[in-house]
Amino acid sequence: MYNQKMSTITITKSKYESLKKQAAAYRKIISVARVNLFKSPPTRDAEKMVIAMKETGRYPKKFLDSLARGLARSSYFTK
Repeated sequence: MYNQKMSTITITKSKYESLKKQAAAYRKIISVARVNLFKSPPTRDAEKMVIAMKETGRYPKKFLDSLARGLARSSYFTK
């Protein structure tokens, strides 16, 4: 019976580079999340928040409407 732990593995260079790239991206996401994930929004005004997001042009109207409804129910944001 062979029960020795493997200490090395062999992978292709392209796979190694892919794994390195993924690891770097993961580290970047984690470092940003640690700093900003639980940071309070810059405003407590729900209307200003929705307007600022609308002005970016990145979000569909349906999402912004849903966001406005959700923020209206929030005890954190003001109306």
